[in-house]
Amino acid sequence: MKKIEVLEEAAKRVYDNVKHMPGTKESAGDFGRGAGGDISRKIDIVAEKTVLDYLKEINFPCVVLGEECGRVEISDNSEGFVIMDAVDGSTNAVRGIPFSCCSLAFATSDRLSSVTDAVIIDLYSGDLYSASKGKGAFMNEKKITVHKEKPLYFVVGLDLSGISSDSLQKLSPIISASNHIRHFGAVALELAIFARGLVDLFVDLRGKLRITDVAAGYLIASEAGGIIIDKNLAPLDSDLSYDKKISFIAAANQEILNETIEKLDLAN
Repeated sequence: MKKIEVLEEAAKRVYDNVKHMPGTKESAGDFGRGAGGDISRKIDIVAEKTVLDYLKEINFPCVVLGEECGRVEISDNSEGFVIMDAVDGSTNAVRGIPFSCCSLAFATSDRLSSVTDAVIIDLYSGDLYSASKGKGAFMNEKKITVHKEKPLYFVVGLDLSGISSDSLQKLSPIISASNHIRHFGAVALELAIFARGLVDLFVDLRGKLRITDVAAGYLIASEAGGIIIDKNLAPLDSDLSYDKKISFIAAANQEILNETIEKLDLAN
């Protein structure tokens, strides 16, 4: 099987196993803190076990880097890393807010830039986003692209959760200039809807994101034509360690990116 097919099958199994759980008491519980540092909920555990069981079943040659489980070696002849956030948007899932997903990516080395395949599945609708490097991005097997034309409403995705007062002040030019700011609570799925042209700009400069949060969305958004940079204006990249925290800006085109850099005074 191709690696993208493995990721798609794993994601579909997660959807089948947890789609009944969001908003129910069954989804919650406290299972301690996972490798990523957040409290693990029942839905997280079920979803992650689903992926691990499938990869072990087919003896997929990889090392898994999971939000809850940490590092798990599936076979002795690893060909790379499966970067897994089995439930991104756990708070939404537990509360029943219909915006969470399973995010899976495959990387050939210990770098975000080495991600070659990615899948995100919406845990409410079952919509499946996918991308392989150099082959474009897809939603339910139909090609998707970021919004290329001037939008009727310019929509900005902006994550302010847990943001410092200094960082909030730096973002004030975007906040004051934007009439249509959105934050849905699951970065991977937010990058997926950015990739299909529903959001024009996505900014997260909090320095709180882990690689498991963005690995799949990074490739899908890039393959859909998005431009993704870090806070230093370099193409987004990082090693895959759990203690690495990243920030990024994703723009639908260079004009939007340039305007954002100017408003945030990032070039100085």
